[in-house]
Amino acid sequence: MIKIDEKITPRGLENKILKMFEISAEKIDRLNKTWNFENGSPVFTVHGSYTTRGWTEWTQGFQFGSEILQFDATSDKKYLESGRDKVFRFMAPHISHTGVHDHGFNNVSTYGNLLRLRNANRFRGDAREKDFYELAIKLSGAVQAARWTPLPNGLGYVYSFNGPHSLFADTIRSMRALALGHKLGHHLLGENDEKINLLKRILQHAETTARYNVYFGEGRDIYDLRGRVAHESIFNINNGSYRCPNSQQGYSPFSTWTRGLAWILLGYSEQLEFLQALPEEQFTGITIGPCDTKQAFLDRFLQVSTAVADFYLKNSPADGIPYWDTGAPGLAHLPDHLDKAADPFNDLEPVDSSAAGIAAQGLLRLGQFLQNKGLEVAGTKYFQAGLTIANTLFDRPYLSIDDDHEGLILHSVYHRPNGWDYIPENRKVPCGESSMWGDYHARELGLYLLRIIDGGPYYTFFDPI
Repeated sequence: MIKIDEKITPRGLENKILKMFEISAEKIDRLNKTWNFENGSPVFTVHGSYTTRGWTEWTQGFQFGSEILQFDATSDKKYLESGRDKVFRFMAPHISHTGVHDHGFNNVSTYGNLLRLRNANRFRGDAREKDFYELAIKLSGAVQAARWTPLPNGLGYVYSFNGPHSLFADTIRSMRALALGHKLGHHLLGENDEKINLLKRILQHAETTARYNVYFGEGRDIYDLRGRVAHESIFNINNGSYRCPNSQQGYSPFSTWTRGLAWILLGYSEQLEFLQALPEEQFTGITIGPCDTKQAFLDRFLQVSTAVADFYLKNSPADGIPYWDTGAPGLAHLPDHLDKAADPFNDLEPVDSSAAGIAAQGLLRLGQFLQNKGLEVAGTKYFQAGLTIANTLFDRPYLSIDDDHEGLILHSVYHRPNGWDYIPENRKVPCGESSMWGDYHARELGLYLLRIIDGGPYYTFFDPI
């Protein structure tokens, strides 16, 4: 269980965050010099060097988005110009990509960040450039929303690259693409010019994910623990019936892959902020399950966020860095592994620092949301837990200080069941490597905290859009 540091403050982390961004600049510069774009997108490191891995190009937005975040945090225009140039050159196919569930990862991290910064007057650009970003986001949100499996009783989901039968936990973060499209006044046109409300589609997808990928301790099966998350839910698309949980990257359907848990925690927490900012009338006429008002939807999202947050706190080591899966078999042979700091150099099961970086931001946002609602005790608990994780992540052995290593945050894991992660010589499990999503989300976490430290505008994906 995480040992929450109740005294740490964002200001107390400032030096660590600034050091992280200093190292981040060096890592970006190095990768820009060494990466061959003909190889595709960098995914994770092998022996300290970024390499690709054939699945989908889901990390390219993180690569270019990292440069944009670097500018956002440091105001160094070199990174703005470099990132913006690569977005113009390489990202167009991602806007119209009909075969993936990753539009939030690729397009919000690039076009979304650029539009947000342009609207905040962080850089100058003509009106046509702003229109370009808006058009890209509108199309991305609509294309993602069109990848749709309808279910009975008004439910449905954006299906994963596995096919129409598959609902991934990860996809909740791609709801950001739909959210930005909705905020820009866009909708999807379907057959016979049917106007499909992007907000309604977000709410449908989120409710389906909550019902089938998230557990609430209500006896769904004998492994139903409140806050547990299944990476994938499988449906019979002939009649829309739910069949079973599954896991692509976790140990089993009945344990919790911790990065999937983190995606849910951050995804619902940031959507809470988005829904809160919308006018009440935009929810008029939308009924999904028992929810038919803005407050009802907020309550449902909060129920999910707090359940998975509590599960994360309970099932992570004392320093907040989780092992890759809560049911990984080797953990039974790591005595008291939840009562002490995670050991990335153990010989039984790897940790996943990328899950920690994602979850930390989710905890901070959830805590801030609750504090804004006057729920100080609960809000402070989650917020301080997020700070505790950040304090661990932005320091050794997780912050990469080796000039020859291209990664920023060490001890990330990609796909343990497939054996894709590099295992160093004389080691038995993966360690010491980085991932593009782990590095990106560390930067996003650092930026979030810098905004709080500096008293600047609160950082969200949707404001100012």
